[in-house]
Amino acid sequence: MPVINVLPLPNAYAIMGGGTYCANSTGLDISLANSDAGVSYQLYNGTTAAGSALTGVSGALDFGLESASGSFSVIATDLSTFCTNTMTGSGTISVTILPIPTAYHVGGGGSYCNGGSGVHLTLSNSATDVRYQLNFGGSPVTGASMPGTGTLLDFGLQ
Repeated sequence: MPVINVLPLPNAYAIMGGGTYCANSTGLDISLANSDAGVSYQLYNGTTAAGSALTGVSGALDFGLESASGSFSVIATDLSTFCTNTMTGSGTISVTILPIPTAYHVGGGGSYCNGGSGVHLTLSNSATDVRYQLNFGGSPVTGASMPGTGTLLDFGLQ
């Protein structure tokens, strides 16, 4: 009489990470909440493998920073049975890359006499969906944050 064995699938664990980031950043971290020894875990962007497969360590796995836009998933393969399972939890993780805002020219400035009220600092243009912050020496200037108007911005007397 023939014997039929039903082999177990690898355990399914939650995929974590992803989100939205600006084009000039390093990317977003994607990880797996847990893993099992003897199981190989491959990260995919759509149907394309992203990087090398990681072997389970009986703990969390970190696939590192992903800078490509797309929908990511992880497939586990038991190295002794070759049974596979798609990881679950939050399911597919999306990475969306946002464009960086357009750079505009900072103008104004100059000299003024001691005791004077300062000089105007301006931005040659602005985008309506961006907030602009005037900085001095890498630190924000108090009260010098304003929304873009689609036109020149005047940060006032500085």
